[in-house]
Amino acid sequence: MNARRAAIGFQGGQVLSLRVTEDQLKELRAALSQGTNGGWREVEATDGAVVLDLAQVVYLRVESDEHRVGF
Repeated sequence: MNARRAAIGFQGGQVLSLRVTEDQLKELRAALSQGTNGGWREVEATDGAVVLDLAQVVYLRVESDEHRVGF
């Protein structure tokens, strides 16, 4: 399973970091882009399922596929 790291930001400033598959990421993006009053959505992360209130999400950040070495 090829997972990508994503950060979901909520109203109030909380941030949830997850590792999700590309399919889960596409589904989450589609749900967020519908823009209807949110609703609850289950996202299957690599370490377990998370249920999100999409009405509270203010951003979704996804790391690029680039591999970096830092010092």
